[in-house]
Amino acid sequence: MTGITDFAKRHGFIWQDGELVNWNDCKLHMLTHSLHYGGAVFEGLRSYNSKIFKLEQHTRRLRFSAELIGYSLPFTDDEINLACQEVLQANGVIDAYIRPVAWRGSKAMGIAHQDNPVMMAVAAWEWPSYYSPKKLLEGLRLRTSVWRRPSPGTAPVHSKVSGLYMICTMAKQEATDAGYDDALMLDYRGFIAESTGSNIFLFMEDGKLHTPLPDCFLDGITRQTAVELARVRGIEVVERHIAYEELTQAVEVFLTGTAVEITPIREIDGYTFTPGELSKTMIKAYDNAVRA
Repeated sequence: MTGITDFAKRHGFIWQDGELVNWNDCKLHMLTHSLHYGGAVFEGLRSYNSKIFKLEQHTRRLRFSAELIGYSLPFTDDEINLACQEVLQANGVIDAYIRPVAWRGSKAMGIAHQDNPVMMAVAAWEWPSYYSPKKLLEGLRLRTSVWRRPSPGTAPVHSKVSGLYMICTMAKQEATDAGYDDALMLDYRGFIAESTGSNIFLFMEDGKLHTPLPDCFLDGITRQTAVELARVRGIEVVERHIAYEELTQAVEVFLTGTAVEITPIREIDGYTFTPGELSKTMIKAYDNAVRA
């Protein structure tokens, strides 16, 4: 796959609906229901030294996401886990990103989707660190987006469903077009929520690690891992609603997510932070955990 940037033109294998198919033969009809109505659910996983980190936990969340928006996956958790392993081996990748996805097919159109079959696929490809070593050392620059995470009463906020990521793509595009690395998203009440695809932690002047309460966005698996790793090391973690104005009290800030792993932030809207010992400790702890 070296040198090929168009994902539709890569070579290898993708698991689709129970069997491995050639990468280029995995296709989607333009009248696929989820393409029009944003009803696909997906996961993002990483493998390190051919071992997929927290595979079972990701698969359980995939099933939860599907059921939350009204459909069931056509394969068992064990079958999905095996598919992820098969795709990894078939493509000969060791340190990789893995993308399981489920969607409503093209049997019927219109808002209602009950008549459409549920289809599934799993792809895997080599993917090194999301950001360069220089960027990881310096930290990211963010600016706050005008788009906000919605209320639980208006969207299935705890499902990893494709439709909810539209505001994320718009927010990140606006930020990167303006020269930033990512966007900070507030929630519908104005509290700090997350970035466009990662959870956020703030090491405050009180010596505690604070992170927003995930009541209107995903409680990321990497977020949960970071909380566990911090507490094991005697770092007090506080999960609560965090006002935007509290950025003035933050000493270190970092993001967590499967793609970004643990990545420091050095600026948000002109507020500056210095990636220090706490960030280094968490990065090392996470790296040890995923490679254990």
